[in-house]
Amino acid sequence: MAHELPEKFMPREVEIAPGIAPGEIHVMPDEFALYWTQPEGRAIRYSVGVGRDDLYHAGSYIVRVKREWPSWKPTPAMIRREPEKYEQYEEEGMPGGLDNPLGARALYLFINGRDTYLRIHGTNQPSTIGQAVSNGCARLVNDHIIELYEKVPVGTKVYLYPKAGNPYNPDRNGMDPHS
Repeated sequence: MAHELPEKFMPREVEIAPGIAPGEIHVMPDEFALYWTQPEGRAIRYSVGVGRDDLYHAGSYIVRVKREWPSWKPTPAMIRREPEKYEQYEEEGMPGGLDNPLGARALYLFINGRDTYLRIHGTNQPSTIGQAVSNGCARLVNDHIIELYEKVPVGTKVYLYPKAGNPYNPDRNGMDPHS
């Protein structure tokens, strides 16, 4: 829940660099921050947890699907990496609910009409905010993803910026929303 987070992780309105279009999501992994851009050089800054270095994939995406209390199924790569943790969910997955890894809401990220299996989603584990612990997704506490979910329409552009020094991500010059 949001009340379990330190004040520094609470959403707040911030100023961003001029020229960034309103109505976009920008994830800055080194800051553990997600920016929902607003008109006139403003954004709502949410604190997030992000993917571990080799699982985080910088790039440009589109939100094509939104789900409330989504069901979840691990990817084959997740099962290969940690069979002891994920194999039990291989066939049927997990129904939506408080114990589900996607939390209360999920925004599904696509490239060229193809599901990337990357999500911006909720979590009931506030301790993971401000850390690189996930299988590639950006996570917000459930209260914050519910708030963001209501604002974000299908078709929204999402930019996941590279991590500093991460060889798995290309440099995306000029995309820093608050430089």
